[in-house]
Amino acid sequence: MGGNYSAMDPMQVPVPDLRKLFERDGYLKPYERELRRRYACFKDIWDKIQGWDGGVESFSTAYNYYGPQFGFDGSVVWREWAPGAHSIHLQGDFNGWNPKSHPFKKLEYGKWELYIPADKDGSHPLKHQSRVQIIVNDHLYRVSPWASYVKPYEGFTYQHFIYRPDEPYKFKHPKVSRPASLRIYECHVGIATNEGRVGTYLEFKDNVLPRIKGLGYNAIQLMAIMEHAYYASFGYQVTNFFAASSRYGTPCELKKLIDRAHELGIYVLLDVVHSHASKNTLDGLNEFDGTNAGFFHDGPRGTHALWDSRLFNYSETEVLRFLLSNLRWYQEEYKFDGFRFDGVTSMLYHSRGIGEGFSGHYDEYFGLNVDTEALVYLMLANELVHSIDKRAITIAEDVSGMPASGRPVNEGGTGFDYRLGMAIPDMWIKLLKEEKDENWKMGHIVHTLTNRRWLEGTVAYCESHDQALVGDKTIAFWLMDAAMYTHMSTLSEPNAVVERGLALHCMIRLITNALGGEAYLNFMGNEFGHPEWLDFPREGNNSSYHYARRQWHLVDDSLLKYRFLNQFDVDMNALEEKYGWLRSNPAYVSCKHDGDKLIAFERAGLLFVFNFHPSQSFTDYRVGVNVPGKYQAVLCTDSKKYGGFGRVEPDTEVHHTQNMPWSDRNDSLQIYIPCRSAIVYARSE
Repeated sequence: MGGNYSAMDPMQVPVPDLRKLFERDGYLKPYERELRRRYACFKDIWDKIQGWDGGVESFSTAYNYYGPQFGFDGSVVWREWAPGAHSIHLQGDFNGWNPKSHPFKKLEYGKWELYIPADKDGSHPLKHQSRVQIIVNDHLYRVSPWASYVKPYEGFTYQHFIYRPDEPYKFKHPKVSRPASLRIYECHVGIATNEGRVGTYLEFKDNVLPRIKGLGYNAIQLMAIMEHAYYASFGYQVTNFFAASSRYGTPCELKKLIDRAHELGIYVLLDVVHSHASKNTLDGLNEFDGTNAGFFHDGPRGTHALWDSRLFNYSETEVLRFLLSNLRWYQEEYKFDGFRFDGVTSMLYHSRGIGEGFSGHYDEYFGLNVDTEALVYLMLANELVHSIDKRAITIAEDVSGMPASGRPVNEGGTGFDYRLGMAIPDMWIKLLKEEKDENWKMGHIVHTLTNRRWLEGTVAYCESHDQALVGDKTIAFWLMDAAMYTHMSTLSEPNAVVERGLALHCMIRLITNALGGEAYLNFMGNEFGHPEWLDFPREGNNSSYHYARRQWHLVDDSLLKYRFLNQFDVDMNALEEKYGWLRSNPAYVSCKHDGDKLIAFERAGLLFVFNFHPSQSFTDYRVGVNVPGKYQAVLCTDSKKYGGFGRVEPDTEVHHTQNMPWSDRNDSLQIYIPCRSAIVYARSE
């Protein structure tokens, strides 16, 4: 199935809403034939799946066919897909680890099946928490690709344990509504404690979820949930796709975490990795059937040169069945609301994005470098996820800016709801690393924050986990560095470095949130200016957990200035919830003055004014607005409650428009805007 796309005439495959793409982006019109071809490839596979017995639902619930299936009569039927295998056996606690007593029978299409009768007492022979192992070709020891629970056994290698508790956890709370304004708290369960150890699902449920709720975020993005044998891979070298990581606890405990999030009204996204897989053989997918192919491409196409991992063969029917079922598994078994797809750029191009600058010329997106098979898989995945749950949100981690990736499949798009605005954090880090404040270009900042495709949702963020990894620093540490060790106490003498850091940290978050997209993301701890960097225990740091944790005690200490940054996040999220700029049309920027270092824009009925000048404050600075009336300050980064100087406090600054057009706006007002501060004004009747 798939792969043989050249025989179809794409112009004969209707895409009724393709015109919507052209209305939004006229540059796509010359590529109509290629857009139709892509849709034709998708439609061909989708229709074939629908025509098979059980249709898409059966195809995407393969976890009910493969792996161990427990019958009502106490028997177990175990199936695997291993087209390159010559023989398969099962050994485990249930048969005294006899490697020959339970051979699989070979079926057609590379499938294998084993029937195990019930025990004499009528119970299933595979007991809860018992260990099992597959033997391929009499000498290759493997973990089933469909294993739902694995954990280390006698060393670092993970092995398959049956997980069938007598009282499985039952969800008590329904999924929450899809947020109109998506405010994402990106988090990692393992590093979510103060202590230098691996945190647990239950600790996260009890200790961190209330913090997230209190901050005003309405969604979490859980990282490193799909099992990965190497902790320091940050979850991106997946070994067991259907197994939630056992290092944090049991599947039931993860369900409790998600259920509690839903009780708090928090939408839950899974950071899903379908772009590649770990090269591990003993506890991963690699060479499962004894060959270099199977789930992956053979030869150079099957290996990622930089990530040292395996690349899926998306033209293979059983690979599509495996990956699509994997998405459904997390939606239905664990009640995840949506997905953030990792490594989409690597999937979209045969070059894997390695060494590509992506100038934005449309030929880059519609040439021979595009991997049609992977692109079609993403279309299938998005169509499936949204057909299962209309509330579902999908986000693409794509730095290339593939056109129409954020439009529905039936419009000829890839089907994602959002893409990550990955150029934004890169800009901030580059500015902080390489340029003095007085050299910042306001036009460059505005262009980077607004350079996105019309009506294709963008998730804006200042820093994610990538910007905090070892070898780099958090924004707070770039701003304040060593002063964070000496002058973050409210009792210490004033310090210019810390004063600058607090001010810019608030300003950077606010302008990114308000101008940069239709959703906002923050990585755990960065809301209060988490210091230093993030580093997992590994050989290079003597297996230290010192940086693989979150120092919550810093923000909880009332004598430290971290609480100022944290409070700003609370108030910024509350203001967004009230006025909803993320769910509004993009902002209208009326001022970007390089000399004055000033940016002004309107969005959702609010006026945002930013003065990035390090020393120049302005009195009676004229700013254009489109709606006349009385404007009152509702948020100011210079407020004393955020560690500022209090030169402007919310609810004290009121200005009236003056019936004077300005900066192509119908009216204007004059304001006082201190140096290194931002003010948000709302109309007040």
